[in-house]
Amino acid sequence: MSPDGRRVAILTSMGTRGDAAVIVDADTGATTPIGLSDGNGLQPVRCGWSSPTRIVCKLYGISDALERRVSYTRLVGFDADGTHLLPLGRKLRGLASRPNQFDGNVIDWRSGDGWVLMSRDFVPEADATGSNIRGTGSRDGLGVELVDTVTGKAQLVERPDSEATDYLADGQGNIRIKEVMPRDGTGLLTGETIYRYHPTGGGGGGWQPFSRARANSHDALEPLAVDGTRDVAFATRGLNGRLALYSVKLDGSMATELVASNPEVDVTSVVTIGRRGRVIGATYVTDRRQTDYFDPDYRKLAAALARALPRTPLIRFVGANADESQLLVFAGSDVDPGTYYRFTKATRRLDALVGARPALDGVAMGEMKAVRFPAADGTMVPAYLTLPPGGAARKLPAIVMPHGGPSYRDEWGFDWLVQFFAASGYAVIQPQYRGSSGYGDGWFANNAFRSWEQAISDVADAGRWLVKEGIADPKKLGILGWSYGGYAALQANVIDPDLFRAVVAIAPVTDLAATKREAVGFTNRVLVAEQIGSGEAVAKGSPARHADRFKAPVLMFHGDTDLNVGVAQSRLMDKRLRDAGKASTLVVFPKLDHQIDDSAARSDMLAKSDAFLKAAFGG
Repeated sequence: MSPDGRRVAILTSMGTRGDAAVIVDADTGATTPIGLSDGNGLQPVRCGWSSPTRIVCKLYGISDALERRVSYTRLVGFDADGTHLLPLGRKLRGLASRPNQFDGNVIDWRSGDGWVLMSRDFVPEADATGSNIRGTGSRDGLGVELVDTVTGKAQLVERPDSEATDYLADGQGNIRIKEVMPRDGTGLLTGETIYRYHPTGGGGGGWQPFSRARANSHDALEPLAVDGTRDVAFATRGLNGRLALYSVKLDGSMATELVASNPEVDVTSVVTIGRRGRVIGATYVTDRRQTDYFDPDYRKLAAALARALPRTPLIRFVGANADESQLLVFAGSDVDPGTYYRFTKATRRLDALVGARPALDGVAMGEMKAVRFPAADGTMVPAYLTLPPGGAARKLPAIVMPHGGPSYRDEWGFDWLVQFFAASGYAVIQPQYRGSSGYGDGWFANNAFRSWEQAISDVADAGRWLVKEGIADPKKLGILGWSYGGYAALQANVIDPDLFRAVVAIAPVTDLAATKREAVGFTNRVLVAEQIGSGEAVAKGSPARHADRFKAPVLMFHGDTDLNVGVAQSRLMDKRLRDAGKASTLVVFPKLDHQIDDSAARSDMLAKSDAFLKAAFGG
């Protein structure tokens, strides 16, 4: 929402691969699309308003310019009518001594006067022979500047630090926390993250220790946000095996107070409001997303909106004008992709602005229900079950759909992939297998790569439960997953070749050793190797090495610019299956990455998957 509350900017697709920022006039409802990408270059991932008429967007792209393919981001500003485009990264006078991969982020949107606080990558300049030029051009690392988004003029706030990876501002124009991820003598990440805080707001020394955290350890405070109105940071730390939320005073005392916890799940996020990012609550997911509001006014308002919009109980405050007199509210559900509203506090008026997916208005969808099913060892595994709209509930064609990550979890709400298959007549179950995040340290179980046997067993047990309960026809049971979910779909057929009649794997990991090799040349190589593990479990847990065990036909999809999981992994799986005389089809989408973020490609993928499953099930 713009600082004056008159406009809202929403990112949406345009054409097949393009993206646009749709500017909605909150008074008239008129919409103006501004094309930001044709899908062949940079794509917008996030936008905000620096003034009532000026927008700043972060763009993402993939480059082949370096020795290997890498992602990069660029920050740009433009007027609300799409004119006066201005790159907001730092400009070099000479040659760059290294690539500028991620040029900056807005860390404080301020009042809306056109100036924003930005973390910016300072790239040292070099002459033609490669020697660094002395002076301002020799600065190296991540620093912070106050930037005019209209002219590009900048004022240095925090000198660049070659080890800094992020900064947190307090919404009052001050830098309060610095994040550093140290590297070893060879340039590889050590897995440690060091946080420092500034009692008076940064800008030249005075940084004090906040915490030191290790990857996959929750013993230390890890800051999420700073609320300058209270001079506190909000940070997570482990409590009885689950993440809890604490407030930490930044006055030099580091006085720490528990503010939110849950005995069943992790508390992982805060709720902020307004341009200053004031923290008003904590949020976490049980069967559904819950929010504990610290601010009594927003607690009352959220309850009132829930009563006013009973069919869309997923209510979020996603923006506000400069003085919070007007709010941008989102409301949705499992069967409703959602609508954005403007709420005016003075009149308590709620005006619908635009739907999140207007093309689905009036389309019947399947209700998503939280369930529990027993694993082989008796453990009750949480899951979400979506049945086709219309009431059919017995002997259905069915899909087990494990999520990706694996450090991730599904939650109740609209899911386009689930709803497509539900509308096509399938029952869909999404198991939150052991190895999923959000359920505490015990459930995470050393991550679902190293503990793949337990995770994949849970995934297979979801299919067995569907059959036992009479929901699924055993002759029409399939499995479909994306990323780690695609890996789970394939590996489930290694451990039980007779359970599923068809396999669909999208951008799947197929060989764990190959995943480790893909990280060679990147700073996280050691961390990836630790996540995957070593020894015979790597070979046993790699479906491409067990193609001979497959009985069900396999359909795979992959983008050929995927940086998360290389397309070579799907090509390897396809070759191994074909060499073993198994039925395998691989569809490769040119110039698309891990998300296959292209409406035509996704439509093709859905249609081919549905036809493949129906053929495998015998119609």
